Amino acid sequence: MAKLYTKTGDDGTTSLFDGSRVAKDHIRVTAYGDVDELSATLGLAASALSTLPARPEWAMLCERIATIQSELFTLGADLATSPTANEAKQKRVPHIGPTEIARLESWIDNAVAPVTPLTTFVLPGGSLAASHFHICRTVCRRAERSVISLSHEVAINPNIVIYLNRVSDLCFAWARFANHVEGVPDVPWVNPVK
Repeated sequence: MAKLYTKTGDDGTTSLFDGSRVAKDHIRVTAYGDVDELSATLGLAASALSTLPARPEWAMLCERIATIQSELFTLGADLATSPTANEAKQKRVPHIGPTEIARLESWIDNAVAPVTPLTTFVLPGGSLAASHFHICRTVCRRAERSVISLSHEVAINPNIVIYLNRVSDLCFAWARFANHVEGVPDVPWVNPVK
């Protein structure tokens, strides 16, 4: 049986998808690491949904979360491939594109439709499910910032930033949708400064 630990990272480096090695704090590793964290927080949100009384809405969200997690893995592979990789290795890497982005937009529209329109800013919170989606949203925004920082250094697939921007919007929409489904009001922001 192969061991889980390889010891190849003991020097503080890690392998990219193309086999080249970089420091574990390299901007590219930070970008796909933040995407990995987003996937983990989405998994946590799905786990939280599975503890709630069964509803078709929760089953639908869990199914959609699984799709996004798979696409985030694809997105991470794209980010983990150096632009200096040979052409054969570049061609093996899958890419997120307009089809996946359009699907996210349809899911946002679907989640927003039954919910009362916003009239004020809302604070993260409400139901447990909504709170999990707000955490996912903030982790997604961090991943988006990391990817944008990487894009200042090297060329990346421009659809990655768009996709992450839509996932963040979707997490916000799902937070409000979860509150709606559970009959929990959103937490309105009240300006304390008069």
